[in-house]
Amino acid sequence: MGRSVWGFWQSVFSTAVLYGSLALFTSILHNVFLLYYVETFVSIYKIDKISFWVGETVFLIWNSLNDPLFGWLSDHAFLSSPQSGSQITSPEVVLRRLKALSTNGPLFALSFLAFWVAWARPGLQFLLCLCLYDGFLTMVDLHHSALLADLAVSAADRTRLNFHCSVFSALGSLSVFLSYSVWDKEDFYSFRLFCVTLAAFSILGFFVVSRLLQQRFNKEIRSKLDEASTLKELSVGHAPFTQTEKPITIGQYLKQLSKHRNFMWFVSMNLIQVFHCHFNNNFFPLFLEHLLSDNISASTGSILLGISYVAPHLNNLYFLTLCRRYGVYQVIRWLFMLKLGLSVVMLLAGADHIYLLCIFIASNRVFTEGTCKLLKLVISDLVDEDYVVNRRQQAASALLFGMVNLLTKPGQTFAPLIGTWLLCVYTGYDIFQRTPVKDSVSASDSGTPPLRLGCFYMLVFVPITCALLQLATWSRFTLHGRKLQGIKTLRQGTQHGSLIDVKAI
Repeated sequence: MGRSVWGFWQSVFSTAVLYGSLALFTSILHNVFLLYYVETFVSIYKIDKISFWVGETVFLIWNSLNDPLFGWLSDHAFLSSPQSGSQITSPEVVLRRLKALSTNGPLFALSFLAFWVAWARPGLQFLLCLCLYDGFLTMVDLHHSALLADLAVSAADRTRLNFHCSVFSALGSLSVFLSYSVWDKEDFYSFRLFCVTLAAFSILGFFVVSRLLQQRFNKEIRSKLDEASTLKELSVGHAPFTQTEKPITIGQYLKQLSKHRNFMWFVSMNLIQVFHCHFNNNFFPLFLEHLLSDNISASTGSILLGISYVAPHLNNLYFLTLCRRYGVYQVIRWLFMLKLGLSVVMLLAGADHIYLLCIFIASNRVFTEGTCKLLKLVISDLVDEDYVVNRRQQAASALLFGMVNLLTKPGQTFAPLIGTWLLCVYTGYDIFQRTPVKDSVSASDSGTPPLRLGCFYMLVFVPITCALLQLATWSRFTLHGRKLQGIKTLRQGTQHGSLIDVKAI
């Protein structure tokens, strides 16, 4: 009976739907975490300033290092060339990642719950919760992202997988709206119950979906084993080819990666993109307060904030249809040009056009976040190129995603540092003291622009600068068009015996 039930659900849901639903079980928790964890520890648990910054500093270091660390632990066995004796098939790689998700997904949900109950001194709990949560989140995100490169090779199939991720991520962002109705710093019980409900749903989702996918790919592995045993019987009397090679060290892998020119150009562009995304996140409330608060109602401001959370996922659905027609490279290039064009128009219009300013603030964040969501497709293409150029036994998907994160996550730190420095230097406003460094009289005498004008110039000049730098680096990226198609053909030809049938996706 149980087997027939599993079989029924497997027949109802395609691989793409099941893969995309994993994004839902992550996003419903992570959006709530981002919105409330700081306020919970500062306003409810009363963490002191030194403990808070120590925790954030340790978290920053751990957050940067755990991506390549977990990627290496997951994929270092795949770095040798395919002639090294024991061949690992694509269904087996997918199965390993699904087993990792079925374990780390529920642990990620449990680590989310650890934030909302005081069980230790605030400083210690803050540090442990952040490191545990980010560790399990990294494991989930790495293996889920790596599956994008492992489940499919063709651009059309990967776009379809990403499309379902965007749909479910948009559904996951609804948890933010629901959380407003239960958030109360004076009575935390309702919010805790809400978080327990979200975590239970996430645990159940990770278990069910990973189980369905594992059963699906277990069938693939059994068929490959039957095929291998048949070939072995046909080759009786011939000595097997058992050439072995030494495993590749981390130093050798980094040397190979440093010669991967497209990888280096992509990382340069993506570092700027990560910086711009987090700059928008960090200073979105500041721009609303100083540019729009006197001219729009509080409800309009909350609508803009809500749009900025949900619209990137919905907008990405349209971007993905463009990717199918014109290619990811061209769509990302158009988005950079659009960012530059909108920023120049806003600069020429000035800060007094309120409705245009509202549209620009919202669209700037929406398009920037939308670009970020397309970059997984590019990293998957880089996985293909790395596999072909370095003659890997299997594509080291999680490891490459981890190396990209290692080299681009500094953009998260640069965003608030550079932003607050620019604001202070340009207007004399110290965001931490909440008071101007210079009084208004001396500021006007010295020619320092007022705070509102300083915020406006930051709002338009940062995307202009980012867009120009990104267009310059992106023009050097060559993995598109015929070259990309050639790489995909070579990978499909090399793995013809172990590729997953994605036509059923």
